[in-house]
Amino acid sequence: MSTTPHRDLYHAFVAQGLDTWLARLPAQLARGLDRRRYGDLPAWEKAVAKLPTLPETRRVHLDADSVTVDVGLDASRRRQSESLLRKLSPWRKGPYRLGGVHIDTEWRSDWKWQRVAPHLAPLAGRRVLDVGGGNGYHAWRMAGSGAAFVLVIDPSPRFFWQFQAVRHFVGDADGGRTHFLPVGIEDVPDDLAFFDSVFSMGVLYHRPSPLEHLSQLMAALRPGGELVLETLVVEGDATTVLLPGERYAAMPNVYFLPSSAALCGWLERCGFDNVRVVDEADTSLAEQRATDWMTFQSLADFLDPGDPTRTREGYPAPRRAVLIANRPR
Repeated sequence: MSTTPHRDLYHAFVAQGLDTWLARLPAQLARGLDRRRYGDLPAWEKAVAKLPTLPETRRVHLDADSVTVDVGLDASRRRQSESLLRKLSPWRKGPYRLGGVHIDTEWRSDWKWQRVAPHLAPLAGRRVLDVGGGNGYHAWRMAGSGAAFVLVIDPSPRFFWQFQAVRHFVGDADGGRTHFLPVGIEDVPDDLAFFDSVFSMGVLYHRPSPLEHLSQLMAALRPGGELVLETLVVEGDATTVLLPGERYAAMPNVYFLPSSAALCGWLERCGFDNVRVVDEADTSLAEQRATDWMTFQSLADFLDPGDPTRTREGYPAPRRAVLIANRPR
């Protein structure tokens, strides 16, 4: 495997003064990209390595709904790029337009960004951690908003190689500010107190100990830093929490779905202040759906065919809220 992604990550950690984390990187990278654990990993790595060499001249748009790289590719190299990018499927977060190839992802992640972005502290110059950031779509948007350092953490090696494929097209247009480490929040050093902004979007309901997750997010923030939390919720008052059975919307690993009011209480109990709900909305079938780049079942298949306001297990259909809070100074 090319050492370039790792080298750039090491250099970024040195430049950011993340010395306590730097010593852990070799073991974390080795575990996160262990070929013995992930049988498909060599094929993903090979697909990225075979992407065609690109002309130096390119126009990169990290502040548009589609993360877009306009670069002159002839028809043959465009077909080659599309074939190799498809080997990394399913693509869940996006959309992307890379060298003329439109990756129509399962999620219209730009819609989520449109709901979140107006409420953020300005990202220009900030150090950002994107927890469970998937293939990095939102991280590229954060860089496009001027963030000085963006780190995606997600334990999926497929997402790591999807990120590297996008990096191949983006090149150094972001100034080398955007990075990916294949680990989970539990691998972030304790009491790091480093990041100006921490995002956790679509993660909390997968955690069997949600208050522990919130405490881990706070520990990664500097005093006064901003948490952006997006998660599944249910309607109700400050005491309402749904604990689904074996599955929720066909997902086996969903634990707690609080109301927004209950979630505010959780955040306050964990020590956050200035807690506020900035958005709450049902997830539409236009925002999450099967596509040519994600051909498996999607949201429409997980709802009651006779009542789309319920999941097929009988629970309320997915509803998501965005909350923002701060670590006290």
